[in-house]
Amino acid sequence: MHLEPIVSFAILLTVILIVPLLFERIKLPGLLGLLVAGVVLGPHGFHLLNNESETLKLLSGIGLIYLMFVAGLEIDMEQFQRTKHRSIGFGTFTFLVPLIVGTIVGRMFGFGWNASILIGSLFASHTLLAYPIISRLGVINNEAVTVTIGATIFTDIGSLLVLAVCIGIHKGEFSTFSLAKLLLGIIIYSAVILFGFKWLGQEFFRRTGDEEGNQFLFVLLVVFISSLGAEVIGVEKIVGAFLAGLAVNDVIGSGPVKEKVVFVGNVLFIPIFFVSLGLLIDIPAFISSISSIWLTLAILVGLISSKFGAALLAKLVYRYNWREMITMWSLSLPQVAATLAATLVGYRAGLLTEDVLNGVIVLMIVTATLGPLITARSAAGLTIDTTPETTESMFSWKDDPSEGLTVVVPVRNPETERNLIEMAALLVRRESGKIVALGVTPAHLHMDAPEMDNDLQHSKNLLSHAVELGREFGVEVEPHARIDQGIAQGISHASREQNSSLIVMGWGKTTGLRARLFGNVIDRVLWASHCPVAVTRLLDSPSNIRRILVPIENLSEEAVRIVRFAEILANANQAEVTLLHVCDRRTSQARIGWMESQLELLVSRHFPQSPTSIKIIPADNLVGVILKASQSCDLVVLRSSRRRLNIGEVAISDVTTEVVKQIQCSVVLLGEPPGYQGSLRKARGLVKKSSPTTDLQPNLT
Repeated sequence: MHLEPIVSFAILLTVILIVPLLFERIKLPGLLGLLVAGVVLGPHGFHLLNNESETLKLLSGIGLIYLMFVAGLEIDMEQFQRTKHRSIGFGTFTFLVPLIVGTIVGRMFGFGWNASILIGSLFASHTLLAYPIISRLGVINNEAVTVTIGATIFTDIGSLLVLAVCIGIHKGEFSTFSLAKLLLGIIIYSAVILFGFKWLGQEFFRRTGDEEGNQFLFVLLVVFISSLGAEVIGVEKIVGAFLAGLAVNDVIGSGPVKEKVVFVGNVLFIPIFFVSLGLLIDIPAFISSISSIWLTLAILVGLISSKFGAALLAKLVYRYNWREMITMWSLSLPQVAATLAATLVGYRAGLLTEDVLNGVIVLMIVTATLGPLITARSAAGLTIDTTPETTESMFSWKDDPSEGLTVVVPVRNPETERNLIEMAALLVRRESGKIVALGVTPAHLHMDAPEMDNDLQHSKNLLSHAVELGREFGVEVEPHARIDQGIAQGISHASREQNSSLIVMGWGKTTGLRARLFGNVIDRVLWASHCPVAVTRLLDSPSNIRRILVPIENLSEEAVRIVRFAEILANANQAEVTLLHVCDRRTSQARIGWMESQLELLVSRHFPQSPTSIKIIPADNLVGVILKASQSCDLVVLRSSRRRLNIGEVAISDVTTEVVKQIQCSVVLLGEPPGYQGSLRKARGLVKKSSPTTDLQPNLT
């Protein structure tokens, strides 16, 4: 039937759109909903979807490749480099211990050595599902956390290599020569992908500049060529996809191309893969099989205990405390990306049985739920380094704090120019420095076009007015006119040339989603800039600001710089700053008191001259609390950050967006470019070992 592929695709889109949202409404993972939908609509349910159809085979195959590619893409190579020796050490523990335990489980249930070792390799990898939790808590720089993140690259590569060897042995006659040939092929192939495609990607991105469409297509081409190359040398295509993710990791960074690549996978192909996985599950057969239930229990107990044992070894060897050990265990517990992909490959190759497939799916559901829950509790008490050197770095936007502050102010709208220059003047007077008023004129196809002359004259008029405003506010304003391919490119290029410390921009009060909220220009500047960007919507003169509200989620380095920004404005205007933290409504009074004492300690240490009050409110409606508190304030300072997407995540909330849409007072949205904090640490040489004994705990949850 010719319409069958279209009907299948329409059903899949409906499932992806509706089912995860319904499951998240009842506090269940959206991925679980996709698996359930596959069971209900598949051959063991209503027969609406057929896992043998060419449409589903193609889409789920792409989803499988995409899943492993995103897994490689999301590995933070910079964090791995920072603690690579201990990351390799813990990676070895959390790879070998589960591998041995999984192999024993396989042998106990009658599997051959090859299949048993493959089952062990399924235990060995892990997925960082709890990364957003530790990021929100501000404890990513804790050494135990960094070591666990870095260990991911070791465990994933190791488990995929074991998979490649096991499948290779299963497909042909085993001999020492064939094994050596396979391993040599994997080594050569890996080197070609990791170094060859990395170099090629750097050259292509350098030559194409801002052509995001071509760069997006290049990344996809790398993924599928790498996958095909893996099959040519006799290993599974998911190995090639993972290596492709590592190869282009540094090339695309955390910019808009990565956002587009990950977005396409997370909203389309990866969810389809999980639906297709559900089509393979036969729940009646699973329930009726006693051996299958016992195997599932053995897999669960074996995985959880072996990961715990690996974290315990790391604690003993590296002298971590119990809280750090539990955090390492919980972070390495979830089994999603590499585990599911390898299981499906082994099942399709005939090396693993349906009972193992069902057991691993149950394992995924349990660990993906249990791991983040434990992480949220254990990581809440972790500490990071707050030595004087690193504390100083938390309060500055400059590579060298001794240098003057350079603030770039793009001027294009006469109605907002005065407030923007005045805001920059408040900062510059307090920190000492200069303002660069920037007028960007978009290039035309014909540079002698009348429109070009009009735009240039408009820009010159605004720059002249900016210089006059600078004299009025008692600061130095340097006019800088520029012609560039676009407004956003001009702002980011000129800011880099001026070595700016901060960009101050304006935006009008609009409604809608994020792209409509901040506009395409501001969104591109946030992505491309090398320094923080203060996006402002000022309803009154900055000199009239007397009450400033700073919602603070944790005391990470990024959050503390927002407090610093607010304190500079407060000192200039003799204004009062209110730090607002909204915690879970079930938080105990003792915990609230402890959180308040930590905030008071921060204020007394670093902002003793500013009148600062602290509010900690237990509530479920974060947006509502912030909006209510903002009613008595003149300015709200919020943080904007690019969010890391979990593998398979299909729904994302954005508190900042909701607040900005509804707030009725002036707003400053302080955004930092991806990778900014890492580059700042490199510039200052402040990468240090975390201190486990500091008395300031930088988390407030």
